[in-house]
Amino acid sequence: MLVFPCVTSGFLAWIFTMTTVSLNEWRLWHVDDVSVITSGVAWVGIWKACFYSQVLPETENCRSISISDSFVPVEIPVAQVLMVLAVVCGLVGNVSGAVAMRMVYFSLEDRSSIRLVFMLAGTLYLLTGMLSLVPLVWNMSSVLNNSTIDFPPEFHLPVPPVRQQVGSAIGVGILTFIMSYPVDFDTCS
Repeated sequence: MLVFPCVTSGFLAWIFTMTTVSLNEWRLWHVDDVSVITSGVAWVGIWKACFYSQVLPETENCRSISISDSFVPVEIPVAQVLMVLAVVCGLVGNVSGAVAMRMVYFSLEDRSSIRLVFMLAGTLYLLTGMLSLVPLVWNMSSVLNNSTIDFPPEFHLPVPPVRQQVGSAIGVGILTFIMSYPVDFDTCS
């Protein structure tokens, strides 16, 4: 029974899930007009949109994106909710995994529930992966279809970017999804 690598993988996946949630680079917007966005690239995340500018008072300019903003496409508020749920689910999975590991090493009398606690942890890790995969694929699809966002004027972002590309947050999120699933389910049960 090799459960320690599965619990460790789940714990690392949870850390990467939190990293994915906090990264701003879900979408990279390339713009023609570099009069305000002097770097020519803006980062659109699920919580804020940022860019570098040498003409505005701050070098890095960021504006928050709220779940209640009417201009954001539906995949961004859904990503906000599902990614927070993934973080919470991963935390509960980690607690379950830690309890199961403790039961393996310190439980002398009733050992019948150890497998159930490991199964709970594994199920929560799988759920964490699914909760994060849905917004990742949806946002990646929006980028690949060059979907636009009608930002208000205070964001200083053009409605249609010249082109978009998938940001590093989606790559980290895909890695997280892969880490959430054991290669061989028999070794993790």
